[in-house]
Amino acid sequence: MNTKVVIFGLSTEGYNLACKIALNGGDVQIIDESTPSAITIKNDIAKSYPNVQALKDDEPLLSMTPIDTAVSKAQFLIFAPRLRKAGQEIKTELNSKFKDAVSNIKKGCTVVYCLGTGFGGNAENISLLEHVTGYKIGKSVSYLYYPVTSEDNKTIIGSYDGKPDDRLISLLSLEKNTKFVSITAAEHLHAINILKRFSDITSILEVCKFTKDEKIKNELNSNEVNEIYLDTMIDNLFDLRSLGSSFDGGASSLTYLINGSLKGVDGYVKKLIDEIRLVLKRNELKASRTRILLLWSLDTYEMKGEKHEKLSELQTKLKDYIGDVESIQSPLDIFSNDKTIIIVACSKSDFDYISKNKKDNDYIIIKANPLCEVFPQK
Repeated sequence: MNTKVVIFGLSTEGYNLACKIALNGGDVQIIDESTPSAITIKNDIAKSYPNVQALKDDEPLLSMTPIDTAVSKAQFLIFAPRLRKAGQEIKTELNSKFKDAVSNIKKGCTVVYCLGTGFGGNAENISLLEHVTGYKIGKSVSYLYYPVTSEDNKTIIGSYDGKPDDRLISLLSLEKNTKFVSITAAEHLHAINILKRFSDITSILEVCKFTKDEKIKNELNSNEVNEIYLDTMIDNLFDLRSLGSSFDGGASSLTYLINGSLKGVDGYVKKLIDEIRLVLKRNELKASRTRILLLWSLDTYEMKGEKHEKLSELQTKLKDYIGDVESIQSPLDIFSNDKTIIIVACSKSDFDYISKNKKDNDYIIIKANPLCEVFPQK
């Protein structure tokens, strides 16, 4: 009998896991939070539709089951929701979704939590799960912490007893050497990976703030610097913030690292806005005669809403200086008017796209990378 798996959240990450499980012979359903049903993902669906958008666009006939029924039969419940709230509201949204997800699980189910937490975050989840269901972790049900990130080579899974789960390894085609550790150890290892990543990026961003001279910029030009885009800088910001929320005040070297990284990202957004204003000044452009297009092809269905939040923030702050600011995605058809157009490419794929498809030589393109390179240079 196939292992029954339910994934809570029609997110990109959740759908990717569903496809892996279907291709590995699992009986998998995914819950679209906007509907009252769980969608069955079969082998043919996993092969035919590479992402959620393709599935939504084609609208194939899919087998559906009431959510309560699907969850009550699940041997694994994987929690991978789409989050779109910001600030303090995100904690409330997360707890609400988690309660909805686990409320109908039955004895013997394993809950897999796929969002990065701070220190003690999983203890809070376990407490909430036990309160909602009445089951005890390690006795009636199991709990695994599996923080899904864009870095597939750093898979860490925390289990209640620190022991591996062979069924999960098989369902997700995980490497045999995938590290299973205690939940607390998994939180610490994930924190190390996140902090190493942001420390590297923040170091580059802070040094590049002092790079004003074009000659020096050209000398710094390397893949390590110019291929880091705003899109890359924001990856896993949710996890960094979750880590930061673990500490209620008090200064330590760790909190300095976390807060320094958060300020580094915020500082880059300010620098990018200043560079855009500088381009207007150098080219003697009036704000009223300039149109800013923020080219950032975001994944509508990604689990974390950090990039959508930053795009909205950038757009709002730019409008304090330039009235005509719009966010766009590729492929695009830019409607030309009598205004000078500045395109801000926020990811490598967007810069590559606009570089290959540029039709109007009057466009000014700004790479949203640490050096804020401008093309053509003037």
